[in-house]
Amino acid sequence: MSRLPAPLQPAWPLLKRVHRLLSVLAGMLFRPLGGLLGDRGLPRTATVASTATVEREPDAVTLHPAGPAEVLERGPAQGEPPAHWVFERGRRAEVPARYVLEVRDGRLVGDFGATVTPGGVLDYQTSGYFGLASWREHPVFLGPRLPQVERVDGTVLSLTTRGTVGNYYHFLYDAVARYGIFEEALPDEKVDAIVVPHQSGYQRQILELAGITGTFIQPRADRTIHADRLLVPSTPNQDLVAPRSATEWLRERLPSTGRTDTPTRLYLSRGQAPGGRRYLHEAELLPRLERRGFVMIDPGTLSVQEQIDWFANAEIVVAPHGAGLTNITWSRPGLKVLEMFAGTYVHLGLWTIAEAIGGMHYRYLVGSGSLPEGKEPTGIVDDIDIPVDLVEATVDELLMA
Repeated sequence: MSRLPAPLQPAWPLLKRVHRLLSVLAGMLFRPLGGLLGDRGLPRTATVASTATVEREPDAVTLHPAGPAEVLERGPAQGEPPAHWVFERGRRAEVPARYVLEVRDGRLVGDFGATVTPGGVLDYQTSGYFGLASWREHPVFLGPRLPQVERVDGTVLSLTTRGTVGNYYHFLYDAVARYGIFEEALPDEKVDAIVVPHQSGYQRQILELAGITGTFIQPRADRTIHADRLLVPSTPNQDLVAPRSATEWLRERLPSTGRTDTPTRLYLSRGQAPGGRRYLHEAELLPRLERRGFVMIDPGTLSVQEQIDWFANAEIVVAPHGAGLTNITWSRPGLKVLEMFAGTYVHLGLWTIAEAIGGMHYRYLVGSGSLPEGKEPTGIVDDIDIPVDLVEATVDELLMA
């Protein structure tokens, strides 16, 4: 999600293009100087695939294979308007084979976790960022040199990438789930430190529940980690496809306690603060849902284990789009989900989780506004305006499914 204030969100696509252009121009100017600045020198070039990184620097870079590639084929998402292009575009995805990249004398840059080899190569496959057309647009090139370097002795495991510092969805699928790849590729490996976001309460809870322990280093925008030996698992959720391998690992590693005393019909509220992706007609909708046995919750007020238990016991979940819906990861096949979007921002990440689990009844409703096909969304935090009667009718259809 963009960090721009809500009034500036409509300008996000333009500002993003400017950001990408500045990265290209700054890189052209400062990349040639990388060899003169030591640890803080920018990468001088990049590879598109980690296999190419290994070929360029075989003495410093090794690829440890894990699981096989995945081809994800999905049926059409059901909702209004039918066959929305965002969901249609996401019906097929190819996820490369999983691996861990080992970089001796490697650097890990910023809170987006860019991987840089001792020869000054950016491994773009493990360093992806939001909305880029090529590695030359990567924000690692925005400044004349890398952030301040912190040397860490021994073996360092990276679980950080774009979006993982402050977002529940990205933390689970782009940080924590990659620990499973590390275990798969190097089952007996011991590390001296793990670069992973851990300052939020939910992050610490998830790491503990997943059994991820050790010395944690907080990724920061103003820091470059230079390790004797850097281990970077591949990033299979780069395109929000929720690979089955990641979903299954999370479900197994963070199980429900088996509670059955929690509500089974949930409405997830985002509050009523303007510009927070709220559902505008929530006050009118709630009494109708309550008559059907729904309980309104804010997942952020529950512990992580409580969220897991509540969603594992749920029969139906209704919500405006938000990271709280990531908790359907722990729901059973047969769960019914209704996700509501503003017309200016449609996101397939929660539908792909439902598809990865299988057997779920997912529906979407897209409100007023428009998102032209193939265009970057402008309304990342826009409020959601969908007629209450349509929401109520869709809920009844789901309850009968």
